[in-house]
Amino acid sequence: MILINVQFPIRAEKVEEWTELATSYAHEVEAEEGCLFFHWSRSLDDPTVFVAVEGFRDAAAGEAHVKTDHFAEMIAKGPDLVSEQPRIIYIDAPEVEGWGPMGEIQPR
Repeated sequence: MILINVQFPIRAEKVEEWTELATSYAHEVEAEEGCLFFHWSRSLDDPTVFVAVEGFRDAAAGEAHVKTDHFAEMIAKGPDLVSEQPRIIYIDAPEVEGWGPMGEIQPR
């Protein structure tokens, strides 16, 4: 699995436009064959900062992802919406297949 986290600082006046693009993008990514999961999070401290948390089956699935029309649209529109360059964490974890249970917390 490859795990990718990208932090997107968005211009305050562009948050609504960003949210529309991000919502559409998430649905498209989730439909990709090699996508294990895709989630958006929003900072509790700064409502203009969004984080993409995405997992792909393997590097080939990641390569296919960056060749999609929705990725191209995000890359084309993103520079007009971000307030600074997004930051990324990319981890290749071949032994991991997705989310696992957290041992410390379970429902009562």
